[in-house]
Amino acid sequence: MELISVHSKEFEKYGKVLTGYDVSALLDAMNKIDLPAEGVAYEPGIDSLEACTDLYKDFTDRAYGGMPIQVGMCWGRNTKLNCLEYHRGSELNIGTTSFVLLLAKAEDIHDGKLDTKDVVAFKADKGDVVLVYEDSLHYAPCQCDGNDGFRVAVVLPKGTNTDKPALKEGNDEDKLLWARNKWLIAHPESSEASSGAYVGLTGKNIDIAVD
Repeated sequence: MELISVHSKEFEKYGKVLTGYDVSALLDAMNKIDLPAEGVAYEPGIDSLEACTDLYKDFTDRAYGGMPIQVGMCWGRNTKLNCLEYHRGSELNIGTTSFVLLLAKAEDIHDGKLDTKDVVAFKADKGDVVLVYEDSLHYAPCQCDGNDGFRVAVVLPKGTNTDKPALKEGNDEDKLLWARNKWLIAHPESSEASSGAYVGLTGKNIDIAVD
């Protein structure tokens, strides 16, 4: 699968790379967290990352215009699409190494379905502050190099990806709500689908290691 740089013009409809942020302390803190033995781990907010106070304040004040945020991490080993999600609010991703984001646009969802042929792979470099727009569908990052895995900081509006609110479904979108501020569309081959997530991805479950 072709990997397109997040610094390219093609990425502009999906997000942009922010400049003027010193992420060195964040990268050091992330590298102190061990990779899981297998699979992927995710925590919405991690104390040691949010303790990078200068950067936390910078992200709060500048990237999010003063809105409350959380700094967590997605880390482990992954090369597959599996699902796509979106939030109300944009997301920042910063990796300790290069990593790949598999992205699509919300406008490509039709009747609750999205064909994975509409998914595009973008490669970010170590330390890039990658802003993924609210209407850009995304999920767990993919590693670039063999089995070395990845560590990617995930900055989001505070409370995102925590416990799902109790609600009575009133429209079709409500079926997608998987956690707080997290709407999820799963591929039928994914573990999320087996756990009851809404199945709406059609076509191949993309694997950048083989596709």
